[in-house]
Amino acid sequence: MVERFDILIVGGGLNGAAMALALGSTAYRVGLLDANPPAIPGERWDPRVYAYSPGNVAWLRSLGGWTAPVRAQAVHAMRIFGDDHGKLEFDGLEAGLPELAWIAENGHLQYALWQALAGLPNVERILARPLAIHWGDRGHTLMLPDGRQLSADLIIGADGAHSWVRQQAGIALDTDDYRQSGVVANFETEKPHRGIAWQWFRQESVLAYLPLPGNRISIVWSTREEDVAERVVMPAQDFARAVAAAGHHVLGRLECITPQAAFPLKRRRAREWVRPGLVLLGDAAHTVHPLAGQGVNLGFRDSRLLADLLYKGGNPGEIGRLQAYATRRMEDVAAMQAVTGQLKKLFNNPNPGLRWLRNAGLALTDETGWLKQALMRHAIH
Repeated sequence: MVERFDILIVGGGLNGAAMALALGSTAYRVGLLDANPPAIPGERWDPRVYAYSPGNVAWLRSLGGWTAPVRAQAVHAMRIFGDDHGKLEFDGLEAGLPELAWIAENGHLQYALWQALAGLPNVERILARPLAIHWGDRGHTLMLPDGRQLSADLIIGADGAHSWVRQQAGIALDTDDYRQSGVVANFETEKPHRGIAWQWFRQESVLAYLPLPGNRISIVWSTREEDVAERVVMPAQDFARAVAAAGHHVLGRLECITPQAAFPLKRRRAREWVRPGLVLLGDAAHTVHPLAGQGVNLGFRDSRLLADLLYKGGNPGEIGRLQAYATRRMEDVAAMQAVTGQLKKLFNNPNPGLRWLRNAGLALTDETGWLKQALMRHAIH
């Protein structure tokens, strides 16, 4: 027997769960599949921390998904430094913005989204990893390990950078290996951060301090491959000293509160984002370098637009509507991939002329009020 849905979402991470929550106000019957639902968060801090734009936070709040146990810190200002004397500062209050971003833990937000889904009568949370997909002319069917078969007019692949759905569809992936890894950890700080995010661009690395509630920060240290192993296995006290020194001790002494971990950095872009009855969402379709902190925001903007288009009703898998979605989203993603990729190449280049150029560019941007305003306005969406 085949069980009928209108929409099946494979992957219950941030994008998949938010997409399901957004569809809770529609007439569609929705299934959200994930074999590993989020556990109840404890008091320990999650090393997976992301920056969320105010526009995305407002959307999540409107859905009822930005609630306890989410622990979030507003970013009121950003200070960015080059590897010479280049400097760029953004101040949200001066621009009339209550905040430039929010910083919150992945696990706590994912759990909050799943809790919000519990009260939706048209959304079923299915704790399974599908075995196969049968692609049909009038909808597709997922086969589950327990023998269940689930059919839907639209399958949404929200299952991450190594997407099983994308592989099952045979969609090719273009990849640019940055030959770096992002080393992450959380710290207690000696001095208060005052809601300021810090970032240092250097030829061999990019270091970001992201403020957390209280005197705490999360860091992302985009590091050359040859330096990753050393930093990951470094004793906590030694690593804290190295991070404090790399940040010029702007927050005083640091103390590790989570072990350091690393993840490889690659730019990925699926060659197809949609087919009849199929959409790839978020990291399943695209990833970017984390130096701008925009990866999760691009994914949420995917979800917001797709939800808006699906609110109109009708067959959710109709290709014309899905192609309109892909066309509109590709421009935003391509621009961010180009900016982050070129910034990474610009600061990794040892050419003295380029060093002067990149630092002069930061300083010039800092002195150009309208450009800073435009950059801030774009980042908050």
